[in-house]
Amino acid sequence: MGKSIVIASDHAGYFLKEKIKEFLKKENYEVIDVGCFSPESVDYPEYGAKAVEKILNKEADLGILICGTGIGMSIFANRFPGIRAALCHEPFSAKMARLHNNANILVLGGRLIGEVMAIEIVKTFLETPFEGGRHERRINLIEELAKNKWI
Repeated sequence: MGKSIVIASDHAGYFLKEKIKEFLKKENYEVIDVGCFSPESVDYPEYGAKAVEKILNKEADLGILICGTGIGMSIFANRFPGIRAALCHEPFSAKMARLHNNANILVLGGRLIGEVMAIEIVKTFLETPFEGGRHERRINLIEELAKNKWI
């Protein structure tokens, strides 16, 4: 079995979440679906919280969040120290999010990108390792500033 991936969406991302889930299972990832479970209207922070919790508790290696534009889920997820959520619209930004920022959550806009592009973004995100080096120092600085300097 591959890495464990927690996935969550609101109603606007539900159908794309289901397609991505199918892809992940075919690729032998362990998929932890924390909702939502239908296209009925819901509040995205509730489902984003379930995914963030899985990442912070190390119950999942990486996460994927989907809402209408991806903006709300990004804002929500990045409120938590230790979370580095990247909203990506094409594979290059997904690659750089992992390579330079060690993003642990990929965020997608379910109303903005189609299934084929979303799968390419997911593949790139999951297959790209963190480069480390000078980028590690910058990630540590982000965490230090968030915890110590601005609160």
